[in-house]
Amino acid sequence: MSKLSLLLTMMMAIMAKSVSLKLNYGDALTKSILFFEGQRSGKLPPSQRMKWRKDSALNDGQDIHMDMVGGYYDAGDNVKFHFPMAFTTTMLAWSVIEFGDKMGSDLPHALEAIRWGTDYFLKATRVPNVVVAQVGNPNSDHGCWERPEDMDTSRQAYYLTQDKPGSEVSSEIAAALAASSIVFRKIDRKYSKVLLASAKQVFNFANNHRGSYNDSIGDGVCPFYCNFNGYMDELIWGSSWLYKASKDQTHWNFIKSNIQSIKFTSIVKNINGFKVLTNGGSFAEFGWDSKHAGINVLVSKWVMKNPSDQSLFVPNANKLVCSLLPNSPTKSVTYSKGGLLFKVGSSNLQHATSLSFLLIVYARYMQANNKVVRCGNVVAKPSDLINLAKTQVDYILGKNPLGMSYMVGYGKKYPQKIHHRGSTLPSFDVHPNRMGCRDGDKYFQSSTPNINVLTGAIVGGPADDDSFQDSRYNVSQSEPATYINAPFVGVLAYFK
Repeated sequence: MSKLSLLLTMMMAIMAKSVSLKLNYGDALTKSILFFEGQRSGKLPPSQRMKWRKDSALNDGQDIHMDMVGGYYDAGDNVKFHFPMAFTTTMLAWSVIEFGDKMGSDLPHALEAIRWGTDYFLKATRVPNVVVAQVGNPNSDHGCWERPEDMDTSRQAYYLTQDKPGSEVSSEIAAALAASSIVFRKIDRKYSKVLLASAKQVFNFANNHRGSYNDSIGDGVCPFYCNFNGYMDELIWGSSWLYKASKDQTHWNFIKSNIQSIKFTSIVKNINGFKVLTNGGSFAEFGWDSKHAGINVLVSKWVMKNPSDQSLFVPNANKLVCSLLPNSPTKSVTYSKGGLLFKVGSSNLQHATSLSFLLIVYARYMQANNKVVRCGNVVAKPSDLINLAKTQVDYILGKNPLGMSYMVGYGKKYPQKIHHRGSTLPSFDVHPNRMGCRDGDKYFQSSTPNINVLTGAIVGGPADDDSFQDSRYNVSQSEPATYINAPFVGVLAYFK
């Protein structure tokens, strides 16, 4: 057994010792997909399983004379931020592309979750050279604690044009539509073609009219979902998914000619009044804002056997692996005593879920090509990547020092007071009368558990000392988000 394998085995043993718990990955998968029904906006379908949620935001888009009903609320508020929503949809689609054959009876619900996103993005991109980038004024929304079904805050629609571009959000929408077109190709060929055609149109808009939505609609998106590292990674990411979906050589040429442009450039930007040190590119970053690691892993699948092409992607995918392995000489993350991966920033479990997804996907690509990754004197086999991902999954589901599942409704002990408006407030079934902006304050301030269980929601997670404050006031730890769950759907399908 190699030193790395031994270390990962020890990590798993420590976690197993911290709490004796048999995990049911299938149950966790079912619940992780169900969560998205709790985040739905718009007219809910008869198939809705999370019954305490009702129709909401049925007039969205009226201010710009467009139908923008539908989509997802990103987290614990009632705003539809399209940048993280598109990333969520892309990751749900990638999860099905890689692991749909392992989902069993959960696959139809995963497809429904994807289509809830893509139907909405078809609306957002219906008008040529216009992309709706957000619905809901976040400052107005965050000033109230009310049910989405009651909203009387501003539902302003923020949109992009040739003169007010937003290449990052437009490219991410293109990625979501292109990835989803692959998912539906054998299920609904007509719909798949519509998605791919729209993806091409939106990508061309993003590429031909370059600029950041920070500058175009910054008063709406910043500081909530500012783009901190430029839009070239999204352009390349969108082009990568378009190439995978269409095999159009133009997109492959675009990827190869532009990948060098996002390498390690740090500059200070003034983003809507915020001076920020932005990282133009990092092989180790992946999430709603940064696509670098995802690009390298995604593209590596089709270049591993081609020495001339793989030099642009595979070495950086390998460096990602080396940045994560616990005993790698180039490790750039930290691990808590309980074994949870940590990166700088809030809502840490978004890193644990997204990077676990990449580890598993890359391990499968390595295995198919008989590859290992060398990190100095440490040699990582595909099984080592899988085992590292498994330590993260098991920690999240309850094998940790607190014996706490960080997925709501999974296991016997899970967060009870999550930062989420709909979950906190009584359902229309219980309280049919309207609740105003501040009527929910007493529920937010209450020390009792949330009234409605947002089953499947993964919260921001514990601190780096493995402690967890189950409090609505602690947003970083107790707020769930769609982009934390989306990659975890694929991860759980694999381990199921």
